[in-house]
Amino acid sequence: MATTTKTTAANGKKYDGFTAEERDAMKERAKELKTSARRGAKTDTESEVLAKIAEMPESDRAIAERLHAVIKTNAPVLTPKLWYGMPAYARNGKVVCHFQPAAKFKTRYAVLGFSDGANLDEGTIWPTSYALTELTADDEARIGALVKQAVS
Repeated sequence: MATTTKTTAANGKKYDGFTAEERDAMKERAKELKTSARRGAKTDTESEVLAKIAEMPESDRAIAERLHAVIKTNAPVLTPKLWYGMPAYARNGKVVCHFQPAAKFKTRYAVLGFSDGANLDEGTIWPTSYALTELTADDEARIGALVKQAVS
């Protein structure tokens, strides 16, 4: 997450801090943790993910809906859940991959990211995130192969 330099009105000094979007994401994560602790692990978190996807702007929503379907089809062992207010997919409670909508942090592209729990190791260097501006059939096939490998 990016930081920004801000000037305080009171003293004119600059400081590096979190953006409003980053603070919102942290608040969403805190809310997710509280909700999870209250209800336990036996909850339909997929409906929460689908509701969050439905709230997205059209360009992000189209990608998120297709991505959700691709991940569910190719890695059914992953459980959809919210993570910092974003759709994520976990195994044994640990996030393996997540979708960061472009609108979340006002970026020019969405991101499909993989955690260190994803089995994507390839030599001494490999990608852990992918920029997405749309999803073609070829992209969906590539992502399907990635998530299968991630959970292998």
